Amino acid sequence: MLIKKSADILPSEITPRRVYEGRREFVRQLGRIALLAGAQALPFAAAHAQSGQKIPGLKKSAFSTTEKQTPYKDITTYNNYYEFGTDKADPAQTAGKLKTRPWTVSVEGAVAKPRTYGIDDLMKLGAMEERVYRLRCVEGWSMVIPWAGFSLSDLIKEVQPTGNAKFVEFVTLADPAQMPGVRQQILHWPYVEGLRMDEAMNPLTLLTFGLYGEVLPNQSGAPVRVVVPWKYGFKSGKSLVKIRFTEQMPKTAWSLANASEYGFYSNVNPKVDHPRWSQATERRIGEGGIFAQKRATLMFNGYGDQVAQMYAGMDLRRNF
Repeated sequence: MLIKKSADILPSEITPRRVYEGRREFVRQLGRIALLAGAQALPFAAAHAQSGQKIPGLKKSAFSTTEKQTPYKDITTYNNYYEFGTDKADPAQTAGKLKTRPWTVSVEGAVAKPRTYGIDDLMKLGAMEERVYRLRCVEGWSMVIPWAGFSLSDLIKEVQPTGNAKFVEFVTLADPAQMPGVRQQILHWPYVEGLRMDEAMNPLTLLTFGLYGEVLPNQSGAPVRVVVPWKYGFKSGKSLVKIRFTEQMPKTAWSLANASEYGFYSNVNPKVDHPRWSQATERRIGEGGIFAQKRATLMFNGYGDQVAQMYAGMDLRRNF
């Protein structure tokens, strides 16, 4: 009897255990393996939900990696976005109904200047630039994406956090009329993520409005999301409607769903395995699917020089 190790299998979802272990989900995983091997699951046009608008005046950022960028098609047709479905192909197929104009983001909590921003005003708050970041997901795949945005710290300085602000909580839109996944109790809605204040203030933490020089397509988190490149992808909340400054650590969506597998910090750490698979290696999307050569996963996703000092003295196995 041949027994495969979890490190040799490309898991398809960040899923609750009850979904992952179900027979129906197993069948769906086989279909996704075929997709990664080269099958076309949907027309490329479906990936262009409300995208295509150029972002003017983008400057290249010194924070960018020089690695080969993942093709736009792969970035926008292979997504984790449970509000639009648990299958990787679901968001590109179902996110077209999301209306991203008008859109507001409320900034509240322990700040001296709370405010509700219209999306266009929010986009003008900082110096927009293109940053090519690695994105590493907990399931074992990665991408290299040219994001467009500015450091979240620009917004934080504008609203002036008080001394009680220890954490920043990000709240995603949860609208069952536009988001079919919200009609199911897959997670605790709305989707909530959070960072410590020093993490949020780190210049790498990007308030993000676009990719490949265009506004974000719906399935990628339009019209605004956060990108935290040294953490696993699920920490980067999409379609934000609220940013709240708090004294207490936020109760995040995946921690509530399965705290033993998805901790608050979620830093990329190849030395700490997920309970169901290894995190030591990864496959790059767009480079051959499950047949792509595995590469070693980098500590902090390769951003250790910029972020490791924030965790000095912490047990990164316990604080995973």
